[in-house]
Amino acid sequence: MAKFILRRFLLLLLTMFLVSMAVFLIAEASPGNVAKNILGAFITPEQEASFLAQMGLDKPAWQRYLYWLAGSDWHASKKVGLPLEKITTAKGFEEWWAVDESGRLIRWDLQGENLMALVRGPDGTVIESIDNGRWATDEKGKSIFWGLDNKNHAVLWEKGADREVWSFVVGKGWMKTTGGPAEYIPLKKGFVRGDPGISLRTGRPVGKSMFVRLRNSLVLAGIAFVIVMPLALVLGIIAGLKEGSFKDRFLSISGMMFSVIPEFATGIFLILIMSHWLQLVPGATVFGEKAPWERPDMLILPVLTLTLIELGYVLRITRASMSEVMRSPYIRTAFLKGLPYWRVVTGHAVRNALIAPITVIMLHVNWLLGGIVIVEVVFGYPGLGQYLLDSALYKDVNALEAGTMIMVLLAVSTQLVADIIYTFLNPRIRYA
Repeated sequence: MAKFILRRFLLLLLTMFLVSMAVFLIAEASPGNVAKNILGAFITPEQEASFLAQMGLDKPAWQRYLYWLAGSDWHASKKVGLPLEKITTAKGFEEWWAVDESGRLIRWDLQGENLMALVRGPDGTVIESIDNGRWATDEKGKSIFWGLDNKNHAVLWEKGADREVWSFVVGKGWMKTTGGPAEYIPLKKGFVRGDPGISLRTGRPVGKSMFVRLRNSLVLAGIAFVIVMPLALVLGIIAGLKEGSFKDRFLSISGMMFSVIPEFATGIFLILIMSHWLQLVPGATVFGEKAPWERPDMLILPVLTLTLIELGYVLRITRASMSEVMRSPYIRTAFLKGLPYWRVVTGHAVRNALIAPITVIMLHVNWLLGGIVIVEVVFGYPGLGQYLLDSALYKDVNALEAGTMIMVLLAVSTQLVADIIYTFLNPRIRYA
């Protein structure tokens, strides 16, 4: 079993790597303009070029993928010539600073032709001073300097270049200034170190946003899973034991009806009936800063929608598996030996009949977490599925890649759990 788990872990790493490359290439080949998606359709070519440079999107595709996977801080540290450190301020903002020769945290700003050093004190105060001694001369005779700006970039300044740059100013929008850098390297640690970067769409760290969305989806999917799976298994077993009876026909037809109705139709019908006509529960999920469990009344309709959709499918799979097992020769042999009916059912039939439903259930765990985007959109639920959809529409590669890696991790992990459960349901199954 240990060797099997190790092989599965190595397969997980390989799968995540291949999927990350595939998603990146698909996002690269997909139509659309990232700058226009974020800033609007009426931006000027200068604004577009400035935005792409600041986000690091003007670099070759292989380099952007490498930065996303392994980070860019190591490359920026070589350019700057100083170690870099990422800190979190008292207000919760993440900032990158260089550590100078005396151990101080330092960044820079270009004002005219003067290079200004911004030194951060232990109490968080920043002291500004002229630091023109750091200018160096390149092979073309230009005065250049690699440093860190105040927007978490490693940048290359050229003295006297007076480049125009478009920067976002809160309350004013994108404003044009002079003294812009010639090159940018957006700083991140990389996905393998837990930092997939900044969302191009929201400007917030992907890791923090992803955690909240994943938590919300786990709450919704977890409640639906706890309700629907035991219920579907029990009803499926009852239908399989009473094959051809009224109970079997009723449960099978009901399950088929719920499983073939689209998710959006089920959700809209429930909103119309439960929220608009009967006014029993809210028809939308507006949490604000609250966690989903703080407003359980808003979870009723999304959970009910998922329950009805999943109930029918798992019920029918369980019913078919149970019917097949009950017709098996070893079940007939057990009856001929005179064993009690319920002992045959619980001791022999149920364990073998659950192998097929367990596979389906584990596959549907992935669907509950990532494929419920339609349910999340219908009810305005802030989950992982809707986050991935928005990221894909905006070509937000950082967020899209991180969300996809979470889905791959969950998919392979749930299948590993299913394989382990098989060994308890059927002792003949062993993994070398």
